[in-house]
Amino acid sequence: MSRLSSEQAFLDLIAEHFPNAHPNLELGRGDDCALLKCPPRVCLTTDLFLEDRHFRRAYFAPEDVGRKALAVNVSDILGMGARPLGFALNLMAPPDVEREWWSRMFLAMSGLAREYDLPLAGGDLSLDERIGLAVTVWGEPWPGGEFKRRGMAEAGDTLFAVGHLGLARAGLLALEEKGRHAQADFPHAVACHLCPCLSPKASNTLSRLPFVRGLMDVSDGLAQDVPRFVGPRLGAALDLDPAVLHEEVRIAAGAHGQDPALFAALGGEDYALLGALPPDRLAEARDRVPELVPIGTVTPEPGLTLHGAPLGRGFDHFQKD
Repeated sequence: MSRLSSEQAFLDLIAEHFPNAHPNLELGRGDDCALLKCPPRVCLTTDLFLEDRHFRRAYFAPEDVGRKALAVNVSDILGMGARPLGFALNLMAPPDVEREWWSRMFLAMSGLAREYDLPLAGGDLSLDERIGLAVTVWGEPWPGGEFKRRGMAEAGDTLFAVGHLGLARAGLLALEEKGRHAQADFPHAVACHLCPCLSPKASNTLSRLPFVRGLMDVSDGLAQDVPRFVGPRLGAALDLDPAVLHEEVRIAAGAHGQDPALFAALGGEDYALLGALPPDRLAEARDRVPELVPIGTVTPEPGLTLHGAPLGRGFDHFQKD
């Protein structure tokens, strides 16, 4: 096994996996800056993905790290009702990680980039004690669609979700307890945590429905993200039917002595889509996006409840354990 001993060795390995020419780039990697061919309006997002904060090498394979680091940023773009156009990558690298590890990580990341037709425009490299990735993705509205922002919901609107709520939390708890052996008992939950399942088709469709009042991706769990979505002047009454939750969520909730709906609402890293619409348009939206499920109602007063009981906030990076 060999190690990457120089910045140029890293750049050469990156070049093996990521093309440096693309219709969205006027000038690719290699100069002080890339030159982008951008539409008049773009959305832009960035996320950190840090070892022992967001992932552990004990149960994250290199492929998982590469895909998830990019996927969580693509999820933000989809949550704006937009399609991604390209990305940049900043990388922190310990000196003891083998070249093969990095090659597998880049191979998986480049595979996801090809799925979405995303060029890698550039980035930066630094030596560090732990692996860290900072990914920035930019995007534009889907053809015929519009950006779907937070804070656009109205009192009485139906809240909906597209994607598996609570499944990633079930996977994380299982992985923390049993490592990769958890796949035997919770295969779908583990897969969901290691590599989020995104909903580009739903994002595309919902972005073109004018009665959909906003979208966002659920990254910190419903308890944290629903208040962010509706804004400070409104609240939400969640009514999450356990029957719509994945079977492994219900099993994990039971194993932890928790109500399945509460377990799902307090989860994180779902990377599902959250949105709002007038209740009389719900049937039409479900005709267009069959996997869409109603999860509650926007209320005229601030506050968040689940099945009528107050619901506290979910995951926060800065809260003390």
